[in-house]
Amino acid sequence: MTNAMISTVTINKADIPSGGMKSYKQEDDSIILITRDDSTFHAFDGKCPHAGADLGTGLRCGNRVVCPWHHASFNSRDGTLLEPVATEGLTQYEIVDNGDSLTVNTATKINKTVENDKLVETHTVIVGSGAAGFMTAHQLRNTGYGGSITIISADDKAPYDRTLLSKSFLAGKADEEKLMLGGTNWAEKNNIDLRLNQAVSEVLPNERTLTISNEKGAHEKVTADFLVVATGAEPIIPPIKGADIDGVYTLRSMDDAKAIKAATHDQHVVIVGTGFIGMEVASALSQAGTTASITVIGQNNRVMGNIISETVSNALIKLHEDNGIKFVLDATVNEITGAENSTENDTFSQVDGIILANGEQIDADIVILGTGVAPRTELISEVNDPDGVQVDSHLQLRNGVYALGDIAKAEGQLGRLRIEHWRVALQHGLVTAAAILKDDSVQSLAKRTPFFWTMQYGKSLRYSGHAKTPDHNILLGSPDILNYIEYYFDDDGEDSRATAASTLGRDKELVAFDELLRRGHAPTRAQINAGFNLIDQAHALSR
Repeated sequence: MTNAMISTVTINKADIPSGGMKSYKQEDDSIILITRDDSTFHAFDGKCPHAGADLGTGLRCGNRVVCPWHHASFNSRDGTLLEPVATEGLTQYEIVDNGDSLTVNTATKINKTVENDKLVETHTVIVGSGAAGFMTAHQLRNTGYGGSITIISADDKAPYDRTLLSKSFLAGKADEEKLMLGGTNWAEKNNIDLRLNQAVSEVLPNERTLTISNEKGAHEKVTADFLVVATGAEPIIPPIKGADIDGVYTLRSMDDAKAIKAATHDQHVVIVGTGFIGMEVASALSQAGTTASITVIGQNNRVMGNIISETVSNALIKLHEDNGIKFVLDATVNEITGAENSTENDTFSQVDGIILANGEQIDADIVILGTGVAPRTELISEVNDPDGVQVDSHLQLRNGVYALGDIAKAEGQLGRLRIEHWRVALQHGLVTAAAILKDDSVQSLAKRTPFFWTMQYGKSLRYSGHAKTPDHNILLGSPDILNYIEYYFDDDGEDSRATAASTLGRDKELVAFDELLRRGHAPTRAQINAGFNLIDQAHALSR
């Protein structure tokens, strides 16, 4: 029973098996999570710090509590953050043992204050304020780093969640404040020197030195004990005639999102590209309900074609069409056309349409290019291959120098990969902070798996792992009713192990798959065809 006024809940011990967990929702909408190991119990705030998911509906795999939505993971004994996308661990409560029952009082939190007394005489400089740069600084402070931290950012805003720009900001479901990473005044609260509107013009990795240029043109050289380069990626502008005229947009920053939001009211919008950005922007603008029309143009016959099978793609296309989106697929854009416009001081060309390779013309007032991104590697170009900076599983380029996020081609469990996903960038920050602090208790990328998700019309398609192609696949369930899980393999061999999986509506199965993949026990094609139970196997391997 619960008494919301005094924030207590009494729990029967027998309700929770050893090695298990259970959540209890309270009258005030809070959730208490209890974990058990033999006769030892622990109590936590049961809402994931990232987006509020009920952690009790996820999975407990060994000492890991895994969120069902975005796979953030926490230590089942002390709530420590083990895996993003959450950036904080769980609040833990004291427990009173009554014999056959427990009483939890949410007013009695266990103090987890960390003294920032490690490496106090050192200076860490981070280039870039995206997910990887933010998480490095945030985790350093959360785990005891007492030295100076400087973040150099060309942006004019404190770190924010870029994933929400296309998922909810454009849809009008999240304001700017909700996007701020770490909350307002994050840098000040954590004694971090956040230097905005400043560009780094040179990095000398061997000397751990960089040159900074501010908006007034002044130059400054800075040398660090630890140098972290996380410069991210920038949108690719394809060589389309007219791509530089007014009314053509890309989406990467808050300012980009604000410009698109303001420009698309009552306009005929054409989105070029059927990857994550293109599909999420179409969904967000449709939900905002302010455009005159939305058309999506894709070069192939499916959407997100390098990720999901044609069957799943067709289900997503139908979801969009049911929400008013028009598709033009198997099409190539030859030209973005414009009409002459004049102001008192200027004459310029404004978008008025698109011409396809087959000669078809499509009316457009606004064109949004969702045609991919390229890593910003020019600052350390002498030490990278054409597809990113080669670093080890701790993101280290050389002693004291790290490259992470979208620019990093890092060693990991699935080989050397460069992956442009938000959770991966946060993982990089977590691992880099541990490497700086020489904390061997934090797993390197060799023990972590990639994960991402896309939100479209309130439906979340989630994907774990990394597959070369979606075409060697096993599909279970019904994508048409948005309830499926699909496994991907590198070939059609019966003994081949799945390297990735995606799902809509089968979150626990994907969490279990992710855990098996992380442990090197992903199921084979033969096992899946034989009805392999991922959840049971994930539990069994974790005991």
